[in-house]
Amino acid sequence: MYDDSNPTLKRLREICLALPGVFEKEAWGECTFRVGAGSMFAMTDNNHHNSGHLAVWVKAPAMVQEILASSDPKRFFIPPYMGKQGWVGVRLDYKVKWDELAEILKDGYLMSVPGKSRARAQVRLNAAVAPAPAAPKPVSSPARRTKPSGRIRHES
Repeated sequence: MYDDSNPTLKRLREICLALPGVFEKEAWGECTFRVGAGSMFAMTDNNHHNSGHLAVWVKAPAMVQEILASSDPKRFFIPPYMGKQGWVGVRLDYKVKWDELAEILKDGYLMSVPGKSRARAQVRLNAAVAPAPAAPKPVSSPARRTKPSGRIRHES
């Protein structure tokens, strides 16, 4: 049902498969992304059941589905079947904000990581996105400056 050469799907794969321990498994004619013993946190929707769009369904924390779906109903939606469990649909064929989608996917991923591994996965994710330390400023020889004396000179 999906086209492996689709650049949007390739970008989605890059984001998902960069998460620690994630693997892809085809199911129901769609790409699914899983972690641990196979807990699914994302699934493509390539006109799934004639939906008319290309999207990804993502496991979402409480209230996120409602917030996103009401904030921009053209980009976000409540997917069939999984929507009852709080999953959110994100359209990939309409104004994709990849940084935002990556965060949504990370949240879904963390919800699917087995309990004992969750803290370790969070640490690894934080380390992966931590900003690089600032480069040291070049050291140059100090220029000789004269300090003003602070005195005002009056000429008579």
